[in-house]
Amino acid sequence: MNYRPENPLVVQSDRTILLEVNNEKFTEARNLLCSFAELERSPEHIHTYRISPLSLWNSAAAGHDPNGIISALEELSKYPVPQNVIYEIENWMSRWGALQLLPHKDGYVLRSSSASLMKEVLSNKNAARYVISELGKDTALVNPAMRGHLKLELIKIGWPIEDLAGYKEGAEFNITLRDTAVSGSSFTLRTYQKLSADAFTAGGTERGGAGVICLPCGAGKTIVGIEAMRQIRKKTLILTTNTVASRQWKAELLDKTEINEDDIGEYSGEIKNIRPITIATYQILTHRKTKKSDFVHYDLFNSEDWGLIIYDEVHLLPAPVFRFTAELQSRRRLGLTATLVREDNREADVFSLIGPKKFDIPWRDLEASGWIASADCIEIRIPLNQDLEDEYAVSTDRDKFRIAAENSQKLTVLLKLLERHKGDHILVIGQYLDQLGEIARLTKAPLLTGQTSNKERQRLYQEFRDGLIPVLIVSKVANFAIDLPDANVAIEVSGLFGSRQEEAQRLGRILRPKEKNNKAYFYVLVSRNTIEEIFAQKRQLFLVEQGYKYDIELSDDIL
Repeated sequence: MNYRPENPLVVQSDRTILLEVNNEKFTEARNLLCSFAELERSPEHIHTYRISPLSLWNSAAAGHDPNGIISALEELSKYPVPQNVIYEIENWMSRWGALQLLPHKDGYVLRSSSASLMKEVLSNKNAARYVISELGKDTALVNPAMRGHLKLELIKIGWPIEDLAGYKEGAEFNITLRDTAVSGSSFTLRTYQKLSADAFTAGGTERGGAGVICLPCGAGKTIVGIEAMRQIRKKTLILTTNTVASRQWKAELLDKTEINEDDIGEYSGEIKNIRPITIATYQILTHRKTKKSDFVHYDLFNSEDWGLIIYDEVHLLPAPVFRFTAELQSRRRLGLTATLVREDNREADVFSLIGPKKFDIPWRDLEASGWIASADCIEIRIPLNQDLEDEYAVSTDRDKFRIAAENSQKLTVLLKLLERHKGDHILVIGQYLDQLGEIARLTKAPLLTGQTSNKERQRLYQEFRDGLIPVLIVSKVANFAIDLPDANVAIEVSGLFGSRQEEAQRLGRILRPKEKNNKAYFYVLVSRNTIEEIFAQKRQLFLVEQGYKYDIELSDDIL
């Protein structure tokens, strides 16, 4: 056995990979693992990654070669890479492209790399019902209306489909980017934004037109979407998380392109205008009078000859929109997100229905280039209020989390942090409205929740941008689509259990580049020796994978 202690990796036969943090090759190894594996645990000294079929399919779809991955693992591993891991990397990555959906004069055909694979497909009852007829030992004519459903069924049995069947052209609509934005600043695409859009469109070939771009909050995912629209030159439907996000898209389009305002429509609970560029919310598309009634606004998908559908914050895609998207496979589809992590474990559905990951870049790389703010992440551990200890001890895990999250001792630490960062632009973010209401009363800062009207939200956001409001208290509405470029401090007083997705979104609120000191601070207040500590570690996984390190401080150091 060749043992190389200077290397950072230990590859194990259960498909886990251990990464030694305090190693000179840590960054090189972490960047390698991020291209084909998923981070599971990240304590101080050893991080644990896991290889999964989906992580390998995304890697293969992005153009990574299994031989290159295996060679790099062998180069960076302390011990020889287990043979079963080598086999599984080769096997799972080879499955990408083994089944291809291709155009045919009668619709679409499914072509397999072998006759035996086609037999396996046809023997699966759920997949076979979407096959019209066999055209040969390795080819079958499939129902064109069931393109998405077929992909969902086959990925369940370990065979992803590479969809090369092409798309409806869509109605023409040209977009021209401005050299100088209406706001007065010069405007050019950043290199990674251009690379992202190019990876999605793939030069107009059948290998482009469906997939997901992963970039951190503040890195300009909207600009990537606009550049994709410019390259495709078709009418576009943009789906967003809420009305505020929709209006931010509209503002960016008007600022950075020469589109006339009359060509941009808003389709929301307040306004329902359909234009060549239409921006709708997920909420309005999933609205129905009762659980058993039809979705009232589903026809929006077919109201125009859309050439592109953009799914903003695709990791938040509601379940009904998945069902709609399964029947929209003939339209180009672009997903934009900071993280592919979904707390409902439906990442495979995003892969099948929106498309594989087309582009991502480590957050720290963008930070080093100055495109996003550098951020210090600090977890502050605070003793549980003594009056709550007995109640905490006999509660269920869910109730224990709520008690720890709303620990009143956090308020004292919060006030000290607000004093420390006096003069900064501060967001206080939390999960529980009673807790946030108490903070608002204590600090006299405005509170913004899901019940705040869009008009009032816009006013508060603008006053925060203008420096009239130094501290803004926000509920989970701050998890996405808030354009507050000057926010440089976020203090998280409570969160949604172990949501990695939410943690990434909350840090993202303060990562937009700053004109002066390009520095941000992200504080997480956690009740010490409680279940909240365990959930906090889970929440931090995605950000640790991106290269962030949480410094641990005790409340005694703050007070």
